[in-house]
Amino acid sequence: QIELVESGGGSVQPGESLRLSCAVSGLTLSIYNMGWYRQAPGPAPEKPRQLVALITSSGTEDYADDVKGRFTISRDNDRSTVSLQMNNLKPDDTAVYYCNANFTSYSGKYEYWGQGTHVTVSS
Repeated sequence: QIELVESGGGSVQPGESLRLSCAVSGLTLSIYNMGWYRQAPGPAPEKPRQLVALITSSGTEDYADDVKGRFTISRDNDRSTVSLQMNNLKPDDTAVYYCNANFTSYSGKYEYWGQGTHVTVSS
């Protein structure tokens, strides 16, 4: 059974930090591209999930423009975990953060999501 379990969310004040973790089981993490997405709160219709940070299977990182310089994604294939260090948090970072694993091969695309962890940034 494949599972992605996020942890580390919480409520913080602007300027503070949080570290999110995603524990992955049931798949070979090293071959997957891993990402963190977020979905901001708001009235219907739901806002789409937006990519925050990505780390490829080879270790290449990419970030959304509004988190560059503040967030850092990392992976530990041996421990099957992916982390997102978030510094200098802002109210606009308030969202549910989701871990994503994806892998594309000749047989198709394989994609999995965690259940999400809440991050609230407020004074």
